[in-house]
Amino acid sequence: MEIYNRYYKAMFNTAYRIVKDKFEAEDIMQDSFLSAFTKLDKLKNVKTFGAWLKKIVINNSIYKYNKSTKYDEVPLDDVLYKVEDNSGIPDDYEFTNVKAKQVLDSMRSLKDNYRISLTLNLIEGYDYEEICEIMNMSYANCRTTISRAKESLRSKMVQQAY
Repeated sequence: MEIYNRYYKAMFNTAYRIVKDKFEAEDIMQDSFLSAFTKLDKLKNVKTFGAWLKKIVINNSIYKYNKSTKYDEVPLDDVLYKVEDNSGIPDDYEFTNVKAKQVLDSMRSLKDNYRISLTLNLIEGYDYEEICEIMNMSYANCRTTISRAKESLRSKMVQQAY
């Protein structure tokens, strides 16, 4: 229970940033913990449990996200005018840094592949090779996607400034 209490908030936020649904993120988090605890004998170094668990959560989240959006057809009006909180941070969280809130708000409006790749890179701290593996893309495509995502984020931030 101590391990669960130590990691559940971070793992929920990680899943929520990817799948954009609180209930789905909760399910992913629970499944990931269950998977981790049942396969604990495969963990080579106990000190890396947190990173190992995060990798399980991210892989499960991307799998669920891809599975749920593979055949979704959403009207363009729904995409353009839908406003929802996709940041993975609870609504009642007090931001002490306005810039951080602006960046997260801007990230929410990015295309899904940009948002996910930036989240993995900037927030979760994964390098390009790990992101390539997680998102099943080539190294060159990963670098291009992250570069374009950063540029898109910059332009959105500049637009907010005016």
